[in-house]
Amino acid sequence: MSNMTTRTPSATHTQLSQSRLSTVPTSASKSRQLSHLHAQLAQLTANMSDLENLLRMTAVQAEGMRGLGGYVGGIFMAASKVLGEEAASGGTTAGQGGGKGS
Repeated sequence: MSNMTTRTPSATHTQLSQSRLSTVPTSASKSRQLSHLHAQLAQLTANMSDLENLLRMTAVQAEGMRGLGGYVGGIFMAASKVLGEEAASGGTTAGQGGGKGS
């Protein structure tokens, strides 16, 4: 039994040293990892370029939306003025006009 207890720590020590050696990257695995990182960097660069183009396009579209907002605001103000004038002076006329048309 004492033999088994003395073998177990040395066996564990051997397994640990082997697992440590297996985690040390070899030249081939380093080369593969660097190649993978290079591919990821190329993909990231392409994605950043696409993002830059999309942001530029979004800025142009935002400026167009701002112009459309100005037009819509002007239309709302004009409609409010027209409807306000009709309500103030022709509110009863609109009711009478509706009665005449029937």
